[in-house]
Amino acid sequence: MAFIIFDDTTRYAFLPFTHSRPMADIRCGILTMRERWEHYLAQPSSTLTEAYLQQVFPLHTTNENLYVNGKVFATPALATAIQAMGNETRLMYKGCVLAAKTTNNNISFETIGTAFNTLTEQEFEGEVYMLNNIWDIFSQNERAIKEDYQLLTKGRQSAPIPADVTVRGKENVFVEDGAIIEAGVIINATTGYVYIGKDATILEGCMIRGALALCEHAVLKMGTKVYGATTIGVGCKVGGEISNVVFFANSNKGHDGYLGNSVIGEWCNLGADTNCSNLKNNYDEIKIWSEHKGALVKTGLQFCGLMMGDHSKCGINTMFNTGTVVGVSANIFGGGFPDKFIPSFGWGGSDSMTVYDFHRAMDTANRMMNRRGIQLSDAEIKMYQYIFQKTASQREDFK
Repeated sequence: MAFIIFDDTTRYAFLPFTHSRPMADIRCGILTMRERWEHYLAQPSSTLTEAYLQQVFPLHTTNENLYVNGKVFATPALATAIQAMGNETRLMYKGCVLAAKTTNNNISFETIGTAFNTLTEQEFEGEVYMLNNIWDIFSQNERAIKEDYQLLTKGRQSAPIPADVTVRGKENVFVEDGAIIEAGVIINATTGYVYIGKDATILEGCMIRGALALCEHAVLKMGTKVYGATTIGVGCKVGGEISNVVFFANSNKGHDGYLGNSVIGEWCNLGADTNCSNLKNNYDEIKIWSEHKGALVKTGLQFCGLMMGDHSKCGINTMFNTGTVVGVSANIFGGGFPDKFIPSFGWGGSDSMTVYDFHRAMDTANRMMNRRGIQLSDAEIKMYQYIFQKTASQREDFK
């Protein structure tokens, strides 16, 4: 049976992150949504999403197909219910399709809304967690870290913690093999679980307050101050002061500066002393720009910082206002606060913005990736070319 994780129209609420990935590959907690489902269902998955993404995230179907909604968090109870589903059945929760089992292998992103309507309906009675709004990525991160920690460490023993590391709540700390924790590190895990991934590194003098997920090959630079609930994704290098931030993978914030209640995509770089406001001076509710709606939307939150799409960069001393959204492959620099919405492939700052030449943007992306022995595939370049064209109208007023 083919296992397929599908996108529904909720993906539009997660721009700019879903410009370049399906919902399944959003990281929240220690794992991505896909990794969690693959763990519980014990098989690899493919993806059903928008057509321009399918070459990068292929779809594989057979005569028997299990479709699971990528915005839904996998849990043991939900996995059990899905495995028990009969053929030509859809599993529902308050009007949302959680999963479907069908012989239909001719479903596209455009037809998802109607393709499952003829299936026998079964309501799931348990508790369901979903990503419905872009700020859910950091708002739900503490719960997700806790559940992932329990999933990944059950029945296993942590690698030893060095004697020159100060730890409170040692029973809530798990260190994978190959991880390095240098002298003078302080870990307080009484406030939440602390997971230190395989070959991750915590340099001297870091202060950590759980919950924290430091994923494989990630690095905390010297003297970093980390407040929960924070995830440092695979291969990220982070310094300064961070609080309730999710880094997806291979992004850098290597120096001092504050970042709070934020989400940073893949292959981003924040220059030295970049700072982000996450609280308005009048303590009012924060609104952020919705690309899909073309308008500001209420978050219901008092704390919300920066949302930065893949391959975007900012120069030293950049200041981001509360609720700032930065698209894909933007390059931000200069004094003052840049706009609270910076479209994909924007180049500049508060004084002026112009269009980031597509070929130069791809060259920069490849130079950063080549430092880790990776480069963009032809399919990925075509995907970014589509995003460049798709977002052109957002840059019409650039000089």
